[in-house]
Amino acid sequence: MSKVCELTGKRAMFGNNVSFSVNKTRRRFDVNLSKKRFYIPEEDRWITLKVSTRALKSINKKGISAVLKEARAKGLVK
Repeated sequence: MSKVCELTGKRAMFGNNVSFSVNKTRRRFDVNLSKKRFYIPEEDRWITLKVSTRALKSINKKGISAVLKEARAKGLVK
């Protein structure tokens, strides 16, 4: 399973570790993901999504229905 947020599409970024002597080695910036269950009252069912903490803040602000609608419009969720 890849480390991608199912609502926002966020994925890992890549960059460099830079030492004091300015030697550069590749590193990976992973996304802060957590698995969460959400209840959708319109569909009367529970869904489990792997979401980033930023997506969780959006869900708390707008509600799961609005965020899912936006994600469907972007083509991230079926």
